[in-house]
Amino acid sequence: MIFEKYLKPDLMLNTYDELTPEILTQNGINYLICDIDNTLVTYDDEEPTKDVLIWMDKLQSAGITIAFVSNNNKERVDRFNRKLQYTAYAKSHKPLTGSVKAAMKDMGADKKSAALLGDQLLTDAAAANFAGIYSIIVPPIKDKKNIFFKLKRKIEKPYIRKFREERQISSCSLMK
Repeated sequence: MIFEKYLKPDLMLNTYDELTPEILTQNGINYLICDIDNTLVTYDDEEPTKDVLIWMDKLQSAGITIAFVSNNNKERVDRFNRKLQYTAYAKSHKPLTGSVKAAMKDMGADKKSAALLGDQLLTDAAAANFAGIYSIIVPPIKDKKNIFFKLKRKIEKPYIRKFREERQISSCSLMK
């Protein structure tokens, strides 16, 4: 498993809102880069839900700066970010790190103070690890059912099981 170190997240949670300002600050994180689809909302949610807005407000009130880095298209990312106006990058091609590093630069973050929150090991955890920042994974909210996503989840499953066993992380749908 040569790629295992690039897929291994630093933290696995059951939902995005389990990520508290306290968890972030205890780990020296002041800058949070978020994936959007299946991490914060479903693909069907055009804008942040009320719960997402409340969660982001808690983070911001604690001094956490937020940005978005998504593999989705510009129209989708702009629509989601329209009211928030955070730093946001679309078509990021994660696990490549260009957009992650650009978001960090825009926010004034360094590697020790930044984290990436996402729902996929193969894109989000890998991008964070390649960029040298803290990686946080949550289960997908509502996964797409096409063959591409099914294959990615099948590849991720044994890694998730292994990481869960190693860390004795509580089970959640992503880890089963």
